[in-house]
Amino acid sequence: MNCVLWLKRKALQAPDAPALLRGTRLVADHATLARRAAALAGSFVASGLVPGERVMLLSANQPAYLEALFAIWWAGLVAVPVNAKLHPREAAYILEQSGAKAVCVDEEWRDKLAASFTDVRLITLDGGEYSQYVMHPPIDVVDVADSALAWLFYTSGTTGRPKGAMLTHGNLAAMCLNYVAQVDAIAPADCILHAAPLSHGSGLYALPHLMAGAAQVVPESGGFVEDEVIALLAAHRGVTMFAAPTMVKRLARHAGWTARALRGLKLIVYGGGPMYVADAEDALRIFAGKLAQIYGQGETPMTITALPRAVMNDAAHLRFRERLASVGVPFTGVEVRVCDKAGRELPVGEVGEIRVRGGTVMAGYWRDAAATAAALSEGWLLTGDLGSFDAEGFLTLKDRGKDLIISGGSNIYPREVEEVLLTHPGVAEVSVIGEVDVEWGEVVVACVVGRDGFADAAALDAHCLRHIARFKRPKQYRFLSALPKNAYGKVLKTALRESLR
Repeated sequence: MNCVLWLKRKALQAPDAPALLRGTRLVADHATLARRAAALAGSFVASGLVPGERVMLLSANQPAYLEALFAIWWAGLVAVPVNAKLHPREAAYILEQSGAKAVCVDEEWRDKLAASFTDVRLITLDGGEYSQYVMHPPIDVVDVADSALAWLFYTSGTTGRPKGAMLTHGNLAAMCLNYVAQVDAIAPADCILHAAPLSHGSGLYALPHLMAGAAQVVPESGGFVEDEVIALLAAHRGVTMFAAPTMVKRLARHAGWTARALRGLKLIVYGGGPMYVADAEDALRIFAGKLAQIYGQGETPMTITALPRAVMNDAAHLRFRERLASVGVPFTGVEVRVCDKAGRELPVGEVGEIRVRGGTVMAGYWRDAAATAAALSEGWLLTGDLGSFDAEGFLTLKDRGKDLIISGGSNIYPREVEEVLLTHPGVAEVSVIGEVDVEWGEVVVACVVGRDGFADAAALDAHCLRHIARFKRPKQYRFLSALPKNAYGKVLKTALRESLR
C-alpha cells in the first residue's frame, strides 16, 4: 500500500481539517494538501519520471518540503531526503549515488547545484515557479506494493561513505503502527512541530501524524529556535516534537517557559544520541510526563526500543535511574537480541551486538550488495551497536560500534574527517575521536601529527570547512609527536581517549 493513501483518505473524511501550518498561519487543509500533492505528482510524471525513480529533497524545513515528499509518493517515486547542512560535495555524492533524476531544493541549494548539475531537474520549493507545479493537472495515487521503495535514508557506514538504507512503504507503515502502539496515541486535533530536520527523524514522524489526520506545523524560521518553539507551543494544543538530546537540554534550560506553553506541549520524543541520566532528570523537572525516548537507526527507522513517558515519569520506582539510563524495551512489532560475534543470543547482563528483526528493517543498501550482506543476516539487522538487557527486558547501550561519534544528535564518522585532514600538506598522521561534552553529548577531537612541526589549528579548521559540513569539523585539535599504535601499526584510539580523560 502506498503510504500517501492516508492523505487521500483524510482529504475525503476531513477535508476542512488543518493539515499544514507555517507557524500559526494555515497553509493548507487536508483537501488542499492532497490537491497540491496530486498536482505536483502530475508535474513529475509529465516531466518523464516513472515509478521507482528517485527524487532528492535538499532544503531547509518549509511547508513545501512536505508537499513535495507526499507528491513523490503520490507519483510512485522514491524520496531521497538529504540533510540540508551537508557540504555541496557531500550532497553531490548522494545525488550521483542515488541516481536521482530531480531535486527539490530551496533557493540557497539551487544556487549551489545549478552550475554543476545541468542534467538534473531542479525544482525550487520557495521560488515563484513552484506555484506553477502545484497548478498542474492532478493525477491519482499510483498503486505500489508494500515492498516498493519509498525512502532512501542516507546514513554513514564504517568507511564514512554515505549508504542509502532502502525503506519500503511496508517499512514505513510498520514504523507508524509501532509508534502509535508504544510511543503515543495521536488524535486528529493534535499536531507535530517540525523544529528538527525533516530529512531525518522529524520527517519520519510526519507519517504517523499524517495517518491519524493530525496537523504538520513548520516554524517560520524553518528550524530550532527556543523562543519560537515556546511561542508555538503556547499557540497550539496537543503538540508533539521530535528532538535530539541537545535540543531537549537547551529547551529545559530556557527561562521563557509559561504555563500556557507547557499545556500546549503533549510530548517530546528524543533520540539520535545518548541522554545522560543527570540531563534526563533535569529535563523531567520541566517536562514531567511529557518526555519519551526512542532508539533506532536509519536501517530500522525510529524503531528498535522505546522508553515510554510512563516509565520516565515513574520516579518512585526502585530502579528508576537504571531505567532512565537505558533506551527502554523493544517495540511491539520487532524482535531485539544481544548476540556474540557468532550470532548466538547472550544471557541477561552480558554485552554484545544488538540485532533487530521485524517489519521495519530495511530491504538493504541501495546499489551496495557487499554492505547489505554485512548488515543483514537471515532477516536480522546487525546494528553494530553494543548493549545488554537487564532482567526486566530494558536495553542499555554500552558503546557505539565502529567508533561512531554522535554530536548534537548527528552521526559523525571519524574516518571521513581523517581523510579530509590527511589531504592537508601539514598533516602527516591523524586520528579522530569523540570526547564527552555536556552540551553536545560528544565533540570531535582531531589528534594530529604535523609535518616539520606543523601545528596550525586555524588552518586545519579552514581546510575542513572547504571539504565537509561545518558540524563535522573538529572542535579541538591536539598536536602530538606520535600516535599510539599496536604491533601491527594500528592506531590505538582507546589510548587516545584515555589520554583525553
